[in-house]
Amino acid sequence: MSLLPCTRLLAYGGLGLPLAFAALPLYVHLAPFYSGVIALSLLGAILLALRFLDAAIDPLIGALFDRFPHPRTLVALSLPVLGLGWIGVFTLPETWPVVPWLIGMLTLTTVGYSLATVVHTSWGARLSNVPHERTRLFAAREGFGLIGVVLAAALPTVLAATLAEGLARMGWIFLGLLLVFAALTLAVTPPMQRSARSPGLRAMLRPLANPAFARFAPGYLLNGVAAALPATLVIFFIDDVLQLASHSGLFLVIYFLSGALGLPLWVRLAKRIGTLDTWLLSMALSIAAFSGAFWLGAGDLVGYALVCAASGLALGADLALPPALVADMIDADPAPQPGAYYGLMSFFAKLTLALAAGLALPLLDFWGYAPGGSNLFALSATYALLPILMKLGALAWFWRARPIAHPGVAPC
Repeated sequence: MSLLPCTRLLAYGGLGLPLAFAALPLYVHLAPFYSGVIALSLLGAILLALRFLDAAIDPLIGALFDRFPHPRTLVALSLPVLGLGWIGVFTLPETWPVVPWLIGMLTLTTVGYSLATVVHTSWGARLSNVPHERTRLFAAREGFGLIGVVLAAALPTVLAATLAEGLARMGWIFLGLLLVFAALTLAVTPPMQRSARSPGLRAMLRPLANPAFARFAPGYLLNGVAAALPATLVIFFIDDVLQLASHSGLFLVIYFLSGALGLPLWVRLAKRIGTLDTWLLSMALSIAAFSGAFWLGAGDLVGYALVCAASGLALGADLALPPALVADMIDADPAPQPGAYYGLMSFFAKLTLALAAGLALPLLDFWGYAPGGSNLFALSATYALLPILMKLGALAWFWRARPIAHPGVAPC
């Protein structure tokens, strides 16, 4: 078994940095950024609708990729759309109404981001036919991605005194990162190994006919919502429950840096005990971390830093291992169509973000929580306890598949 050279890992993984840099503010800072100008219930409804739209186009993008398997061209087309939309999202308009502006800019951003991520993931699944080498590829991508989110977490407070000014100034940095790392990926990453083309849009749901993927999807959804709920509410939790708003960048850096540093551990462990068992261990670690988060209160800086370190360590497995599991399922498909698989996987991932925003923000509004400090118990319970219940459900779901899963092989 030949190892992929480091140059190939770095070239392929590099694009993960600007993509993750773009994603963190969209999922963490967007709600606080607009909460002062749009009511929480309306903002939650907008995010729910747009993220459902975002999720729905991913299977279409996957089908497009299977019909037009030229990743360089598709990624190059996606990046200007992503860059323009992202800068627009974090620029409050002076003459346009805020709600239509947000909807328009988010639509551009999500279309560009979806096209880039689905194609990039499908490309990686076809750079090697060795399961552990694909795990290394996806771990390299997520390692770069976690560096990207560390930068995105730290920069708003470094660049300006307020979140709004910091996000606006990040736009030019984002464009520079996008240009540099996209050029590296597009120029150096080799062509993908071709597979049979899809017969058309009808085949975009074909992966659900694969019993392994059909059983994978519900657990992946549960685990995804469990991860997306804290991401949606983390700034509110830091500001109001912990009352440590000035340390929000530090906490996010600890979280994502722990994820990046833990990636080699998960890769080695997956090779030793199997990809699925390793993922289950990471879920247990996340449950333990959020159990501790629920009991924290004002000023608990060290305690929450430990929560961030433990849950961030688990994050690395959440990012790198599921795509490797799906790549194994593609290998077992007699007519593999990677775009269809990763299009659906991206759909499920974004559906979890839509469900988290659509569930958490209206629920907090209903319970009487408002940014600034009322009903903090509701915020703590939604931030910590609800994700624990969902993680437990995901762990139980995949545990049923565990006896027939083997190292490096997807549950079947």
